[in-house]
Amino acid sequence: MELTGYKNAYLILADGTVFEGKSFGAEGTVIGETVFTTAMVGYQETLTDPSYCGQLVTQTFPLIGNYGVNNEDHESGGSVVSGYIVREYCAEPSNFRCKGDIDGFLKKYGIIGLYDIDTRRLTRIIRESGVMNGMITNESGFDKEQCLEKIRSYNVGNVVPKVSVKAPEEYKAENAKYRVALIDYGYKHNIRRELLKRGCDVTVFPYDTSPGEIKAFRPDGIMLSNGPGDPALNTIAIATLRSLIVEKIPTFGICLGHQLLALANGATTTKMKYGHRGGNQPVTDLELGRTFITSQNHGYAVVVDSVPAEVGKVSHINGNDKTCEGVRYTNAPAFTVQFHPEACGGPHDTAYLFDEFIELIEKERRVW
Repeated sequence: MELTGYKNAYLILADGTVFEGKSFGAEGTVIGETVFTTAMVGYQETLTDPSYCGQLVTQTFPLIGNYGVNNEDHESGGSVVSGYIVREYCAEPSNFRCKGDIDGFLKKYGIIGLYDIDTRRLTRIIRESGVMNGMITNESGFDKEQCLEKIRSYNVGNVVPKVSVKAPEEYKAENAKYRVALIDYGYKHNIRRELLKRGCDVTVFPYDTSPGEIKAFRPDGIMLSNGPGDPALNTIAIATLRSLIVEKIPTFGICLGHQLLALANGATTTKMKYGHRGGNQPVTDLELGRTFITSQNHGYAVVVDSVPAEVGKVSHINGNDKTCEGVRYTNAPAFTVQFHPEACGGPHDTAYLFDEFIELIEKERRVW
């Protein structure tokens, strides 16, 4: 379908490359970290994933928006991506669940969009040069050199405070058997849903909740959520986890939660060249000797050799680049993974990890 009435828009990369396309969504100018995701479906979940905060998200799949958006598939209360880049977007979606189109969605949340550019070329640039800052603008007459100065000085920073809840939120399960404290670094709602359907009452706590407040809640288990940004910047969260480790409360961490618990245990993290973002990342569970296809969204990784032998061992590795995808701890009843078992990448391949968490709670359940 030929779209008409859309103004020109531009993507300016920190290396000076300029892409000219067309504008959709909100109007204006925005700077962010330019990344790509290889997911073929689930663009609504991508747009509402808090882990993309501060980033210009590029979809490598060429057609986006064909099934529209609905009111059920949000992974958070809205969208915090800085900008959105696609090859082609569908202005007239068709699906029995459709409640609106992606252009209206972006306008609702103030997200600036860019389409009709060569996303294949853009992806190759990022793969070869690494993730880099960029600017999307649909304003005419911009000064490229002035833009580059702003782009190159941009820093995503610590964005966890922006996406975390501001006060505890309670969610009750039918026939509840357990109490789980979900520490929110930018959590996806399906983590909560997976816990609820396994009989867990879930209380979502802000990222900066103190160890004393968590202990006062008397949880049967602690869930550490995903989230955006550089894990090493979250010094408050790391200190909290260091204090909670000695309490021996069953703990399960995902993505940023995985990285934070590793840092709290003396490991180190590193920024990856272009990260893992998409629904097709192979991960091998070393104990099971099986490889699963997983959904991922992260730009940092735990350094494999940095996990101290006296606290735990690497349990999962990436099938492509052999980076750390999971850790099982021996100094506490805890395990973490870098990927998203709640995201149905297989579609149910790694949901067994939530069952393992329940088994760990049953095994290590304490009397407060």
